[in-house]
This record gives sequence, structure tokens and C-alpha cells, in this order.
Amino acid sequence: MFNIQNAVMVLTALAAFATIITLALPLLASDKLSTRMKYVSTEREAMRARAREALAQEKTRLRHTPKGFVKEVVDRFASGRMLENAEIRDKLRQAGFRGPGPIYTFIFFRFVMPPVLFVLTLLYLAFLNDFGLPPMARFAASCGAAFIGFYLPNVFVQNVIARRQDSIKKAFPDALDLLLICVESGMSIEAAFQKVAAEVGSQSVELAEELALTTAELSYLQERRMAYENLARRTGLPGVKAVATSLIQAERYGTPLGQALRVMAQENRDIRMAEAEKKAAGLPPKLTVPMIVFFLPVLFGVILGPAIIKTLAEL
Repeated sequence: MFNIQNAVMVLTALAAFATIITLALPLLASDKLSTRMKYVSTEREAMRARAREALAQEKTRLRHTPKGFVKEVVDRFASGRMLENAEIRDKLRQAGFRGPGPIYTFIFFRFVMPPVLFVLTLLYLAFLNDFGLPPMARFAASCGAAFIGFYLPNVFVQNVIARRQDSIKKAFPDALDLLLICVESGMSIEAAFQKVAAEVGSQSVELAEELALTTAELSYLQERRMAYENLARRTGLPGVKAVATSLIQAERYGTPLGQALRVMAQENRDIRMAEAEKKAAGLPPKLTVPMIVFFLPVLFGVILGPAIIKTLAEL
């Protein structure tokens, strides 16, 4: 059992086995860092593809192409400065209308509405009902209708902007809380925006659309600052602008992103609560006129009714 030859054979076999293991281990070991980086790169490309696919869907299309007749009329009568007006573009973007199509439509109705309303008003006052007005008064009323028609597209766009901003304003504090949770859990800002956009859609479709668009811009723009500034410009809300500024500063100076989001979430919740308290404080003046019109006559009837009936019975 303790033969020298057997011991040498066993030691030689162990040495050979150890040599093979030593040479084979570096070949069998996987590079975890390169694998993780490859996975992150693949996931990033998949996120970009999903964001672009969502933006390209017909159901949730963000950009509109101009129509043929509308485009021909605007190109013939409108100037290039009107089509390139930055103020009109910003208003339409705040209303959720993007691309060249809404710009052509807006300018088309600005050209068409004044003469249409002028002719309709003039025909109505001339053939249906003149309200006893002289010809010059009827012409002046038609000119007033044309003046109103010029501003009707602006009124429509402002109403759409107000409804859209109200929806974003109500859901934005909750979206910031979700964004804070995602960031503190270790997610990147692109993945956090995409996750929040998917979750907040049940509460505000408009905010989900803006966050999804910001996710796409964070993927392909050269600087994140541009994506945050575009988000603030598209919404036009002071709370969103403050959050965008905080994100830009955190990106530039390297400050903790979670702390900035926590502070901004609390500020937006305070703003939402202050607006709710303002609406509640404005209810008493609004209820004064209905109470005077509907409650006081009934109250006087209940109080004075028996006395009046008794007085009439005695007479």
C-alpha cells in the first residue's frame, strides 16, 4: 500500500490534474462585466425600439401630416414667416398637436373663418332676420363676426391647452413619486421615465404621452438637457419647468437625483393642495347668487305664508 511507485503515480496524477485545472480555469471563467455591459446595451436598444414603435403607432400618433387642400390654400396665401412662427408651434405643442399638419390646419382656419362668418352673418341679417337694424349696422355686425372668426382658432387651442394642462397638473405629483421610487431602486432615468409613462397612463393619458416622448428624446438626443427643456416647453406648467431645471442641475453638477425628485414631488403636492384649497375657498361667493335666487324666496314663503293666509282669512 505504501509502495513508492504507487505514491509517485498518485502524486504525478494529482500534479497533472492541478496543472490542467490551472490552465483551463481562465478559459472556462466568464467575463461578468462584459456580459452585463452587453446586456445593458441590448436592453437599451430594445427600449429605443419599443419607444419608437409606440410613437409610430397609428392609434397614438403624435405627428400629423397636412392635408392636400388645406396645404394648397395655406401655401398659396400664407407667408413663410407664419408657417415658421415659434409661438404658434409652441401653442400647438402644448395642446398636443405636433408636426406640420396642425400648423397648416390652424393657419387655414385663420384665413377661412373670417370671410365665412362675415358672409353667413351678412346673409342671415339680410334675408332671415335683420333685428330692425339699418344696413350700416348689419354690415358692422358682419365685420364683428369676421373679427371674432379670426380669433376662434386661438380660443379653441387655448381651451385644449387648459384641459391638457389641468390633466397633467393633477397627475404630475403622483408621477414624480413613481419616478422617485424607480430612480432610488437603481433604474436609469430612461427606464424610469418609460416605467412611469406606462403606469400613469390610467390617470392621465396626456402626461403618459409627454413622458413617453421624453423617453424617446433621452434615447437619441445628444444631451439630456435638451429632452428636459423640451418637456418643460411642451407642457408650459411652472411645476414641470421646475422639475426639468432640477434634473438639468442634477445632471450638470452631479447632485443626487433622488433628493431633487423628493423635494420637487413635495412642492408639486403642496401646489396641488393649495389649488384645491383655493377652489374650496371660492365656493361661498359662487353659492351666494343661487342661494338668493332659489332659497330665500322659499324661506320667505315659509315664514310669511301662514301670516298672509291668516290675514286674508280675517279680512
